[in-house]
Amino acid sequence: MKYYLGIDTSNYTTSVAAYLEDGAMLSEKKLLPVAPGEKGLRQNDAVFLHTKQLPQVAEKLFARLPEDARLAGVGVSTRPRDAEGSYMPCFLAGRTFAYGIAASAKAPLKELSHQAGHIAAALYGADRVDLLASDFIAFHVSGGTTEGLLVKSSRDGISVDIASKTLDISAGQLIDRIGVRLGFGFPAGAHMDKLALAHNGDVSAKPVLKGADCCLSGVENVCARLLDEGVSPESVAAYCFGYVAETLVRVSRRLREEYGALPILCAGGVMSSEYIRNYISARVENAVFTKPEVPSDTAAGTAYLAAALGGDYRGVKEE
Repeated sequence: MKYYLGIDTSNYTTSVAAYLEDGAMLSEKKLLPVAPGEKGLRQNDAVFLHTKQLPQVAEKLFARLPEDARLAGVGVSTRPRDAEGSYMPCFLAGRTFAYGIAASAKAPLKELSHQAGHIAAALYGADRVDLLASDFIAFHVSGGTTEGLLVKSSRDGISVDIASKTLDISAGQLIDRIGVRLGFGFPAGAHMDKLALAHNGDVSAKPVLKGADCCLSGVENVCARLLDEGVSPESVAAYCFGYVAETLVRVSRRLREEYGALPILCAGGVMSSEYIRNYISARVENAVFTKPEVPSDTAAGTAYLAAALGGDYRGVKEE
């Protein structure tokens, strides 16, 4: 059976996936360890940790493959987004690993952006890969990115243009900073989501946009003040998540005013929040979320795109 390998070494997860020719997806991932109280990692530390973890994660995946599995292609994230100058050192670990495997198997390799992988993974997880043949809007909301994207089909799979963005911190940074203040480890999204879901009552969040762009840094100050005033962690988490969710609802309306009633895909780690999913689903028509039980990490997206696009491996170029 043919399979396509996907690799992603972004902040803050080492992930590998295999897309099988029968349509199944296998996935393994491991978070990068962050010391208690810290809010992130330096890039040189991330590169070292990915290099250390990648063989371990890959070994677990390979052990799950069918005995007759044959590598047909490799997809790997090598840059944050499809834009000139887009670069982050942590992707070097995955790129090196991918080129070694592709060369040894004489399999085609496709270099992809982390953002494209996120989008493809979310489409696969939502059973909506049909959208790759059309135009749609995608929210990419994660620890490093909060963007509304206009996605169009192209010869290379998809082309992505930024239509909306945060003008300061990302939604993931906001959530993690408040989570660390509450005593959770980094990243804190899953713990914060549980707190928010435990809150009883409505949340009054009224974000103001600048065009289709947003600002989120002020929410951190509001949440810190609420905690200092003795407001419960559940209420503060709900306000934080509610503000992010309402911001995305308002941005979606602005983007549909400009681009029409396109489907809206919700991709990225923050969009795995049950609180945010429930909030947006109740207010945005034709919002597409990945199914929680389906592998949807970025490596799954690079594996799928490797199968869908073929490869362009020509050997490692001198740089």
